[in-house]
Amino acid sequence: MDWRVYQPHGATRGAGFYGTALEYGHALWLKRLPARAILCLDRAMGAELGGGDAVLKSWPMPYAAIAWMLREVPRELFCGNARVHFQHYADRMNEPRKALRQARAWACWAIACEVRPDLEGDRKHEVQEPTLKEIEMALAQATSLSEAGRWRMVLNGQF
Repeated sequence: MDWRVYQPHGATRGAGFYGTALEYGHALWLKRLPARAILCLDRAMGAELGGGDAVLKSWPMPYAAIAWMLREVPRELFCGNARVHFQHYADRMNEPRKALRQARAWACWAIACEVRPDLEGDRKHEVQEPTLKEIEMALAQATSLSEAGRWRMVLNGQF
């Protein structure tokens, strides 16, 4: 698999795109490319999905996968600084679906802070970091209470 797996989807970012992004992320993880694998999960989280999409029943938003990857990445492999990545991503978000994608990026930032407390934030990039309650409220408003609850469970190590 390579970047061309996205081509059949064109500009469409629906359920098919979501599944492809997750599959490609998995393939990159197996190739020992964790930073690129995490970026694929970012892309998946930006997909336009409805709560009733069947793919979400089998493959819910990959909060647990991100937590697992950050915890299990071999230290000799390049993974970048996930805390800084998600902070920049959330703060510089644009349309489409800005509120949704921003809420998910901040949710992943919180996971990175919890799972990898050794990673420092970007001191040069001044941004108001949201509280966990603010992230949970933003997720619930932009997605659903069940997604916010699932994120909270992952954050608490219950995955």
